[in-house]
Amino acid sequence: MQITPDDTLDSAAPRAPVAPSARFMMAHPAHVLALGFGSGLSPKAPGTAGTLWAWLSFALLHNRLSDPQWGLLIGLGLLVGWWACSVTARNMRVLDPGSIVWDEVVAFWLVLWLASPMGWWAQVAAFALFRFFDAVKPGPVAWADQLFHDVDPATDPGAWRKAGWGIMLDDLVAACCTLLVIALWRVW
Repeated sequence: MQITPDDTLDSAAPRAPVAPSARFMMAHPAHVLALGFGSGLSPKAPGTAGTLWAWLSFALLHNRLSDPQWGLLIGLGLLVGWWACSVTARNMRVLDPGSIVWDEVVAFWLVLWLASPMGWWAQVAAFALFRFFDAVKPGPVAWADQLFHDVDPATDPGAWRKAGWGIMLDDLVAACCTLLVIALWRVW
């Protein structure tokens, strides 16, 4: 599927959402990133698959990057991810598609980086906590998730940029909740 600049919701006639596929992913670099290098194409629990991809990539890079390099990678991952999520959501014609998992990747990198050093079981607990907060969306995570769900691409020229930020925001709040629980656990 070739995505063209005219292929957006900005045109007069509404179009059906686009289902993600390997072909769709490879049609644009933003799609590759937003779909977590294919982990978001998982037919079941793409958010969990994206978080597992984040964990694996963190394990491979952890000892190769210094703290400043991790901070730079996560910061750039947030900025470039906002763009990638915005473009991919627009091209899929869905404000918050479940197959976009870059938000899980960057947020879980943040958890693992800030909570390190952690042993294997502590990482498993961090994974379970993050997935809980991301999937169940209690309190502040639900607020962040719903913040930009009411934007209308037909009337708001910035709707897709807002949607991209909304995609990233709820996972950052889930990461903060996870880090708070880990911090409390370590204090006790």
